Amino acid sequence: MTTNDLAPVNKIAGKTPSSESRKTFPVLEMSCAACAVSVESMLKSTLGVSDAGVNYANQTAWVAFNPKLVSEVALQQAVRSIGYDLVVEAEDPQRVQAEAQQRHYQQLKRRTLWALGLSLPIVVIGMFLMNWPYGNAISMVLAAVVVFVLGQPFFVNAWKQAKHGKANMDTLVALSTGIAFLFSAFNTFNPAFWHERGLHPHVYFETASVVVTFILLGKLMEERAKSSTSSAIKKLMNLQPKTVRLIDGNTEREIPISAVQVGHQILVRPGERIPVDGKVATGHSFVDESTISGEPVPVEKQGGSFVFAGTINQKGSFQFRAEKVGSDTLLAQIIRMVQEAQGSKAPVQQFVDRIAGIFVPTVLGIALLTFVLWLTFGHYFAPDADPFMTALITSVTVLVIACPCALGLATPTAIMVGVGKGAENNILIKDAESLELAHRINAVVLDKTGTITEGKPVVTDLKWLSPESDHTRLQGILHSMESRSEHPLAAAVASFLSGTESVTLDTFESLTGQGVRATYQQVTYLIGNRRLMDDSQIQLATSLVEQVAAWQNEAKTVVFFARTGLEREAEILGVIAITDPVKPTSKQAVQTLKSRGIAVYMLTGDNAQTAAAVARQVGIEQVESEMMPTDKANFVKQLQAKGKLIAMVGDGINDSQALAQADVSIAMGKGSDIAMDVARMTLITADLNSIPKALQLSGQTVQVIRQNLFWAFIYNVIGIPVAAGVLYPAFGFLLNPMIAGAAMALSSVSVVSNSLRLRGM
Repeated sequence: MTTNDLAPVNKIAGKTPSSESRKTFPVLEMSCAACAVSVESMLKSTLGVSDAGVNYANQTAWVAFNPKLVSEVALQQAVRSIGYDLVVEAEDPQRVQAEAQQRHYQQLKRRTLWALGLSLPIVVIGMFLMNWPYGNAISMVLAAVVVFVLGQPFFVNAWKQAKHGKANMDTLVALSTGIAFLFSAFNTFNPAFWHERGLHPHVYFETASVVVTFILLGKLMEERAKSSTSSAIKKLMNLQPKTVRLIDGNTEREIPISAVQVGHQILVRPGERIPVDGKVATGHSFVDESTISGEPVPVEKQGGSFVFAGTINQKGSFQFRAEKVGSDTLLAQIIRMVQEAQGSKAPVQQFVDRIAGIFVPTVLGIALLTFVLWLTFGHYFAPDADPFMTALITSVTVLVIACPCALGLATPTAIMVGVGKGAENNILIKDAESLELAHRINAVVLDKTGTITEGKPVVTDLKWLSPESDHTRLQGILHSMESRSEHPLAAAVASFLSGTESVTLDTFESLTGQGVRATYQQVTYLIGNRRLMDDSQIQLATSLVEQVAAWQNEAKTVVFFARTGLEREAEILGVIAITDPVKPTSKQAVQTLKSRGIAVYMLTGDNAQTAAAVARQVGIEQVESEMMPTDKANFVKQLQAKGKLIAMVGDGINDSQALAQADVSIAMGKGSDIAMDVARMTLITADLNSIPKALQLSGQTVQVIRQNLFWAFIYNVIGIPVAAGVLYPAFGFLLNPMIAGAAMALSSVSVVSNSLRLRGM
């Protein structure tokens, strides 16, 4: 593997529009999906921001903005004004976010433990010592600490939201627990108010404190579970060592990896990970590059070889010159691409976001309606109960049980785990949309060269048809022409003729889909396929046609070398047979796809005989040969017109048009930069078995998303009416607010836990 091999991966990892800047920032202090909607709305309304998106699950926001109109600090101030924070101007934003999340987790843990400890006596008093003279006073003091001290963030965030005319889950918690506490405090100080009306002054201190405790406990469990969804990123980050051995003259010293600069000489010993990208200066070794390339065979490294951060030195030690450090290394760019993919939104998420945006105001309306209905008509359904008490408790329960968190976590947590799982299996997914769509694919179109085959063609036969005395001169022309061509077959010929003395060509022209043409000493030479020969009206002798057919039946590609422009008739000078071995796993991958009912097609610019021979080897019946780039795109379009959902797999520039046309485009990791730029997925391995794996991963991710959404919706669809008391007229059942609080906490935890199942699939 060389730098050139991996340059395309760099390209797909870090695109930035030229007209504006697009950056991803960690977001702090978000507590629910509605918070993400608020932050996104605030960013989008900021002058100079053209678009923005917020992922609640991984707590990040991407912003497309014009730096001339708005600075990063201004973006931060806009987000801070509604109670959240944006991490900007940090040397390592991910580290800052990780440290902030750790502090938040520890703080949440302390609050939860204190809330549990203080709520226990309140519950004991409320259930077993109701008539104790000092019971209400003691409960009020303890509950005040739980609700207003330990639950302070709910009230602070709710107030910040209210100042901007917004509401979120904190609003629901603050309203429900605050109302329950204030009502109970009023009854504690003024019991005569109810006694004079013949009613008992109920208090709900245990309800307010236990609801806060359960919600804190649920958020603690949610934070712990969410941190597991980014385990793939953490594994990638851990591939890079923290320190390096710097060679400075004759001395050796250990320095932090953040201090490494381009040009530093670095020593790597056996068993150590390579810290940054660079070129070997001295020494010799074998390096395990499977974490980057997916290839299990160690790669030999010697003077001039490129090495990459995160790979493992196996034998021997060597020194190398650092050429790419920090965010410029290949590993850092792969991490960035995975993070961006995890932060992208699947189409279904846009629907969920719209619901989350109107969810809290709707719940507030339902709670108010519940209170009014019970206060007005409660005496019809519950003659023995006090209408005000019933109206209060049911409206508070509605506020407590309604939770947009599970709804907001349903899709992003599944996408995060799915993208991370793909990265662990050498499948780089560029966006959530392709991951969501891939499982519906019912036809896969494969390019031949470099996709089904190794993409490393070698010359097996060279047959000269010209006099032997001309061979040396013609060989020089042939080598010069093929050395200037970018086609993989040309590289095979140039390699085969290495050592041949080249000539200086007068002109050179690449003929897309046919070959190349050049002039040398006023004579025109052609190298290419049969179509080029036919278009140039160059005849093939019968014996040559038979020889070519025999080679093509052996899956060899035949290239013709001819000349024109002489007074005599154009002629074939030589013919070359080139073979490109089929990958060992290609047949198995094709069979796996077919066994799942997926139609498999092969497209190639090669001739029909060679294409048919390769197709036979891997078991593909539907083959199209001698196709130009536009033909491939049109073929994909025709299949789509028949109702097929197409995945196009290719590696060359000539596949780019078809990749762009396909519903899901998949590029091979060692292919051209243009192909990978266009593709939505990239396989960092030569193994085609990654294609069925990618489709299977898509199916499993979508299945988990559906399960999450079902439980999130059904929870609220059933929970809110029950909390409002719809079962009371028929069954006399009212939901206890404490049970509602526990159910709300568990709903978020169950959604995140369900997403984490993807890691074991």
